[in-house]
Amino acid sequence: MRKFLVACRCRSGRLEKRHYWQPPEEFEETKTGNCVDFALWTWRQLVGMGYPARFVVGKAGKFGEGHAWVTFEKDGKFHLLEPQMWPVGLRMPRISTLRYHPATSVACDRDKLSYYVHEKRDSDLGLRMLPALVREWLSIWIRFWIRTITKIVLGVSRRIFSGTPKRQSNERPE
Repeated sequence: MRKFLVACRCRSGRLEKRHYWQPPEEFEETKTGNCVDFALWTWRQLVGMGYPARFVVGKAGKFGEGHAWVTFEKDGKFHLLEPQMWPVGLRMPRISTLRYHPATSVACDRDKLSYYVHEKRDSDLGLRMLPALVREWLSIWIRFWIRTITKIVLGVSRRIFSGTPKRQSNERPE
């Protein structure tokens, strides 16, 4: 799933005159879409792999804008999967999930669809949990930036040093 999402491009739905939710098959071809397209495709993949999963629409982010994402259950734990955050890795910091506010969701159990309307929730975050959540957030983001900066430095180094002329075997130094 992650390898496919790496190759996809995000397109903001606000700039277009007419937009529709792409069927997952079309998203696989175009590899371009907005948060709904990413989430629908990811939801279908998880359901196909046998995970109990939900396609969720609500508000998220710094400004609380409309957004779509996926939740799923694995080993008795529920996870929020943000398909557009693939560069971060498979783990999303738990503290980051506080910015997601679901409004409605759809679950698929074999041939049965279930629809849910979510109540507004209060994030009752205890102060005792805060240090652990901040440590987890820092750990995930520091690893992300170390990997990213390393890849950038290696990529730039390869370009710089691959441009140096090579001596041909028949030339002799004088």
